[in-house]
Amino acid sequence: MSVQVIYKNKAKSSGLGVIALFGNEKFQIQNLRSYFSKIEASYIEKISKKKNNTKENIISFNINDKTTIIIISIKKILKGSGVEALGAQLYNFIKKDNIKNLSIFSESINTKPGKDFIGRFMHGLKLKSYEFNIYKSKKIKNNLTINLIGKQTTLSVKNKLKFRALEEGTFFTRDLVSEPGNILHPDEYAKRLIKLKKYGLKVTVYDQKKLKKLGCNALLGVGQGSIRGSYLVTVEWKGNKSKSKPLAFIGKGVCFDTGGYSLKPARFMEDMTYDMAGSAAVVGLMKNLALRKAKVKREG
Repeated sequence: MSVQVIYKNKAKSSGLGVIALFGNEKFQIQNLRSYFSKIEASYIEKISKKKNNTKENIISFNINDKTTIIIISIKKILKGSGVEALGAQLYNFIKKDNIKNLSIFSESINTKPGKDFIGRFMHGLKLKSYEFNIYKSKKIKNNLTINLIGKQTTLSVKNKLKFRALEEGTFFTRDLVSEPGNILHPDEYAKRLIKLKKYGLKVTVYDQKKLKKLGCNALLGVGQGSIRGSYLVTVEWKGNKSKSKPLAFIGKGVCFDTGGYSLKPARFMEDMTYDMAGSAAVVGLMKNLALRKAKVKREG
């Protein structure tokens, strides 16, 4: 699903359709009467009290024929992955109810959510929205527009860039891992990595001739079992011009592992395309660093 986020400092609740609010463990909401009329706020408070004992983190109900309220409960002090997991839960809720437009009032938070709460929350929602549907015969275009309303949504340019880079790097990794072995074979994989140059990365491809010259006979020996070529690819990001030694990440990129001498049983064979996930994680990291213009020196 494609997710578009629009940042707004202020907005009225009337006419917004589906509105998401943050509440504490009892679904109590801060500044409720600043968003809604007295009657609407009283009704929301009444419904919230009835939901006090629910184990769910997210509840929803209608306050009239045009407005649906979603309350997201922050049951404890969340940090890092916990905040992202809560964002992922909201995405599942949105998808289940086929919501296309949502407004989130960030200043309804009735707790101290911690640094970058909104950024991490939306990051988790976006990561959950990932779909790999390239080969589906029927492609359904699902678009979700989210209006983030409130001063807490005003993330710095640096933080917006950080989360966007993390998402694009993660999605690139997921795309590579999800491709079947007959599509993403070594020749194709090398071609896709060369395209990373447009982000400012230095990409060097060592083909079979270069590998033989370097004495990489173990790698070439494994590759002899395939009609495809063998490659070693280095991806470098030099965001730091200091003379310090670079930090290197190494990932295995066997595009499909049949098992060789010990063939995999049929029920495990379909998963063998994941044998290149280590290298995919590394190149996703490198793309992330390049998009962030990170002040570091890394090699993959």
